[in-house]
Amino acid sequence: MDFLPKTSMASSPEGAAVVDAYKKALATAASVSAYAMLARGMARELLPDELCAAVRWGAAFVRSRFGARQKERRTIVIRRVLGGGYIEDGLFDAALTYLATKINPQTMNRLCLARTRKREHDGSDTCSTLLSMENGGSTTDSFQGVEFRWTSMESGGNDGNSRGKEFLELSFDAEHTETAIHKYVPFIMSAAEELRLRDRSLKIFLNQGSSWKGINHHHPATFDTLAMDPSMKQAVIADLDRFLKRKEYYRRIGKAWKRGYLLYGPPGTGKSSLVAAMANYLRFNLYDLDLSGVYDNSHLQRLLIDMSNKSILVIEDIDCSFDTMSREDRKVSRATYTDDEDDDEYDDAGARGYPPERERKITLSGLLNFIDGLWSTCGEERVIVFTTNYKDRLDRALLRPGRMDMHVYMGHCSWEAFRTLARNYHLVEDHVLFPEIRELLSMVEVTPAEVSEMLLRSEDVNVALQVLMEFLRGRRCKTNEVVNDKNGSIAG
Repeated sequence: MDFLPKTSMASSPEGAAVVDAYKKALATAASVSAYAMLARGMARELLPDELCAAVRWGAAFVRSRFGARQKERRTIVIRRVLGGGYIEDGLFDAALTYLATKINPQTMNRLCLARTRKREHDGSDTCSTLLSMENGGSTTDSFQGVEFRWTSMESGGNDGNSRGKEFLELSFDAEHTETAIHKYVPFIMSAAEELRLRDRSLKIFLNQGSSWKGINHHHPATFDTLAMDPSMKQAVIADLDRFLKRKEYYRRIGKAWKRGYLLYGPPGTGKSSLVAAMANYLRFNLYDLDLSGVYDNSHLQRLLIDMSNKSILVIEDIDCSFDTMSREDRKVSRATYTDDEDDDEYDDAGARGYPPERERKITLSGLLNFIDGLWSTCGEERVIVFTTNYKDRLDRALLRPGRMDMHVYMGHCSWEAFRTLARNYHLVEDHVLFPEIRELLSMVEVTPAEVSEMLLRSEDVNVALQVLMEFLRGRRCKTNEVVNDKNGSIAG
């Protein structure tokens, strides 16, 4: 104790008492430290790691709650609205759909599991399996660096029901109220809509008179299985992704939120498969419009207005469609029919619901008015696809940007397209016959449909590739004969 003043200790009895008290305090502190170290060692040896971790977590929780000044909190209550004049409780359902992706079954003791099925406005069904929290359960979510806490609650009903009314509580620090209301909640609605679209069963609609009839669409085509030029495939995917993200951009520049694609090329090059792949990628329903079944422009307008948002309008062989519909001056009336065959055509028109005394008239301008005119704003987030085998036959009014924004050439089977088909049909990435097949493909023009047919001839990859090689050799011989004949004609 050399650091204590000796004079003070010897000068008075009071000083001696202070020294004794100080010595006792040091002894007590040393004893407490020794006991604490002994207890910590015993806990480390005797208590399981899980219990020690729980104790540490509890201590940290207490320090965070009571060691510093607690922040002010805000709570938003989202109720499941039933009845009372409300059409639907969209926010509650959206929150449940979103939270199902955030719940960790490994960390929650009690969970609800439900299989939901919802009928959409366009007639398609949305089926999904949802995990949700049991009454009193809670989970946390992070958005833009802010922590939000969700709690599932249930209020006791006064109407005698065994279950009360469900609601969700969203709590957060008061300083983040603006973020919660104006950013987080809209984000949840958008994310839930994407999840709902991903889970819904797709439909393809066919026009009958002035209405649509839908059936389930199960076409398996995807961009991974599509046999087309890889650079063009990536360009289409990038264009679709950019289109989906531009809602506010289209609104700001004053344009309808739609996108037009023209698919052109020889028959059998995969135009219809590309349409199906686009539908599966976007999770959009298809509307296959047969213009020969449309009576006039007013019927066409009703059909197009009745399309749902997030859909793809498809008009195949657009050049042929307007070739067959160009007879605008022909009257459909009983007086024009003079034989049994004409009477059958008259009766068919009546069976479709078309008044026989009216003129059957549908024009290209009527279609263009919906695509790029005043009627183009009737609906949003729509994709319009025209296909044709002969691009040069189309009216130039159809081809300009704003109507057909992207022109996609679907050509003959290239080497990369063949590799995709070989991988699809026989799960092979390489084969001893590939070099010769590659050389033959560079010399002849064959469509992906023709190559697919050859690969389907056998489930044995060796046999199938040999069949394909013989086919390509035969095509090369025919090509050479045609070239020789042309050269002979020119020489003669």
